[in-house]
Amino acid sequence: MSWFLAVVQKYAVFQGRARRKEYWMFILFYIIFAAAASIIDSIIGTYLISPILSLALLVPSLAVLVRRLHDIGKSGAWFFISLIPLIGSIWLLILLATEGTRGDNQYGPDPKY
Repeated sequence: MSWFLAVVQKYAVFQGRARRKEYWMFILFYIIFAAAASIIDSIIGTYLISPILSLALLVPSLAVLVRRLHDIGKSGAWFFISLIPLIGSIWLLILLATEGTRGDNQYGPDPKY
């Protein structure tokens, strides 16, 4: 949970680097919260909580994704590769799962050390 909160505290910080653990822990808790919001929406019968959660976490999600791409030495513009049907999403997933560049790179110091 501390990884999720760390990302939310850096709400719109697109500079710097994010470790794999930071990115994937944020995604894990995002999925858990989205599932809980969907369940609450279906129990209540209104579909407001899920869209509000998605909108509230849109900017931090994009920010941590860009920082994750920075960690492997790629520009944040590599996100747009996901617009290529099927292949683009798979390639982005591979990039996000790749170990970060050891040591400093053009986007900042290694967050692992």
